[in-house]
Amino acid sequence: MALRELGSLERFLGLKKPNKYSTQGGKKVPVLQNNNGPALIGLVTIASHLVREAKRPELLGDSAEQRAVVQQWLEHRVTRLDNYAKEEVKVILKELNQYLEDKVYLAGNVFTLADILMYYGIHHIVVELAIQEKERYLNVTRWFDHIQHYPGVRHHLPPVVVLRNRVYPSGHH
Repeated sequence: MALRELGSLERFLGLKKPNKYSTQGGKKVPVLQNNNGPALIGLVTIASHLVREAKRPELLGDSAEQRAVVQQWLEHRVTRLDNYAKEEVKVILKELNQYLEDKVYLAGNVFTLADILMYYGIHHIVVELAIQEKERYLNVTRWFDHIQHYPGVRHHLPPVVVLRNRVYPSGHH
């Protein structure tokens, strides 16, 4: 999965020459063979490198605080979201839902790499949610729908139908 995510990220960033990736270990950790030096290992490390290579530093955050928040969510993705037990899904969604209550994006009002990688990581969970569950996690659903419609993000993933008339009450359009 991580290799497809990195390929989609490359296309989103407009990188012309696709990189060559491999994986290592039982968890299939992505590895980028770098011509200019040692191999880069890990989804977050490689994704951050690609953002810098594409000269899109704003995707990593514009201020020290924003960069820390982006880094926090990237770390959350690989430590918590990629390694959750099935019974933890509701807790993860509840925490994310509360966090997004007053935010458009994970780093506040600015779209970042954290939004892209969290979207890729949570897609398979949201696909499985029933309408009632999407209603329960309204902020996650709103954020998810916003990110999936962000130009160029959803390359390798199918769209998830979010029925606005059922998810958003009539007075909140």
